[in-house]
Amino acid sequence: MSHQAVPQNKPVAPLALAALGIVYGDIGTSPLYAIKEVFAGVHPVPVTPDNVLGILSLVFWSLVVVVSIKYVAFIMRADNRGEGGIMALMALALRKAEGQRSRAAIMLAGIVGAALFYGDGVITPAISVLSAVEGLDVATPALKAYVIPVTIGVLVALFAFQRKGTAGIGALFGPVMCVWFGALALLGIVNILAEPAVIKAVSPLYGAAFLSSNPWLGFLALGGVVLALTGAEALYADMGHFGRKPIQLAWFGMVLPALMLNYFGQGALLLHSPAAIQNPFYLLAPNWALYPLVALATVATVIASQAVISGAFSITRQAIQLGYSPRMEVQQTSEKEIGQIYLPGINWALLLSVIALVLGFRSSTNLGAAYGIAVTGTMVITTILAFIVVRHLWGWGWLRSGLLIAFFLTIDIAFFAANAIKIEDGGWFPLIFGLGVFTLMSTWKRGRKLLRARMESEAISLEPFIRGLDADSVTRVPRTAVFLSGDPDAVPHALLHNLKHNMVLHERIAIVTVLMEDVPHVADGDEVEVQALPNNFYRILVRYGFKDDPDIPRALELCAQFGVAFDVMSTSFFLGRETLIPKLGSEMPLWREKLFIAMFRNAGSAASFFKIPPNRVVEMGTQVVL
Repeated sequence: MSHQAVPQNKPVAPLALAALGIVYGDIGTSPLYAIKEVFAGVHPVPVTPDNVLGILSLVFWSLVVVVSIKYVAFIMRADNRGEGGIMALMALALRKAEGQRSRAAIMLAGIVGAALFYGDGVITPAISVLSAVEGLDVATPALKAYVIPVTIGVLVALFAFQRKGTAGIGALFGPVMCVWFGALALLGIVNILAEPAVIKAVSPLYGAAFLSSNPWLGFLALGGVVLALTGAEALYADMGHFGRKPIQLAWFGMVLPALMLNYFGQGALLLHSPAAIQNPFYLLAPNWALYPLVALATVATVIASQAVISGAFSITRQAIQLGYSPRMEVQQTSEKEIGQIYLPGINWALLLSVIALVLGFRSSTNLGAAYGIAVTGTMVITTILAFIVVRHLWGWGWLRSGLLIAFFLTIDIAFFAANAIKIEDGGWFPLIFGLGVFTLMSTWKRGRKLLRARMESEAISLEPFIRGLDADSVTRVPRTAVFLSGDPDAVPHALLHNLKHNMVLHERIAIVTVLMEDVPHVADGDEVEVQALPNNFYRILVRYGFKDDPDIPRALELCAQFGVAFDVMSTSFFLGRETLIPKLGSEMPLWREKLFIAMFRNAGSAASFFKIPPNRVVEMGTQVVL
């Protein structure tokens, strides 16, 4: 139940190599489309020497300020016991929230950020793999008709492979991405040597000059420049797998230099041959290297997609544990790595969405307009939540924390605003998709709160009930009964129904309440708490973190240290199964009530979620009017 979030006492270099494969796939494949989108996208910038140097300067300083300073140096310090990501950050910010309004605002920000992350999770595989396979069109126009079918074939294979887990081939990800970043750097260097003047773009003066001489065009160009930053959120989200230092070492030691060399190489190519804008990445390479480069790029984009898919699985499990999503089937795909999980429902929903995107948008250029909104929206929310952490958890003063966050927020909002202009060109997709996810998550959270209130209003206090049990009035039968209850102080509905219909109680009764904590993993020794009550009743509290794997039989084994031993195969587990009935004039609109009821009806069973043996489960039904 308790796990180390970050590998301890391991050499940093091997972890940094592994991080290359998992963390940096997304940002590492941005050179496939970022520069092309700026100069040939929805709002194209004319390919002139001044514009090329200006854009390269903006890309360079965006990577330095947003990724190197904001994420790698600053945001990664705001970890929740070693874990990162929008849900972990939300849980961290909630600790110091005072009052219902501030808690509600933080929850709202976290849910919106998570919803946008799912939008990113759909667009990344589509735009990455599509932009890689588009290299076939560069190699020979005769292959253009095969770009979409090949892309869909690669994506179907990728999602179909998810159930097997990445444990087997995960070890190859790092070395493959090492070759990819080496290829990026080499292609860049060769082209920079042919046009060394491009190095001048390192000066921020060129970016400033471009923005001041073309204010409106420069503003629109930011919508394409931000594509060079896609995947920055993944550095933070995947921190729990590797730790801060390996991710920082990989970034400064290989990823940042390789990306900059490649972007500057593309700039050098455009200075020399403006016509290369049709696909500046693939045209960096000589003709004989095109097919191997397409193959390598496709593998790299599959790895990039894998990281986002794994991230979607991980954030879904966190959402389930924190109460923002119904229970779903979660399969472990590795006996060693607790983080390697597979959620069939999420996997197939993502695949259908990704295929629909590829067929609907049909090119990486069209998808580029959709991509930026999701990325920049999540960045804005991360910065706002980080301010709460910096101010209240780190104890920074208003001036210090305000100035730093205002600086980051100004950049984030500029990028977001530049992408907001592209809403009608495709930016609507992540907003609509995110709105759908947000509606589901917020409806589930609100519905659960409403259901709990209804159940509590009809509840009977546990201790007076136990004291009122007369030895002669109720027949006690042998063995143990475990009742799962959301409220440790109330009599579980399943117990009342069992007593009402069967008119017996077991000789030993355990009321088990599962508590989800706002930490990734609960420490050893804190997982269970046992309290003996009169008449051979026990109250057991079981605690899990939002990245722990719930396992009630294992939790009951831990009770032995408190003198309460359980034999699971001679224990009956009683679960309540509520049938919900909508009600007009309730605290939720009728359509949301019906949506909540549909989600509730289709949620995974508590027995399988908590790993209770199905042949030991008894379900007792009850009707609840919302």
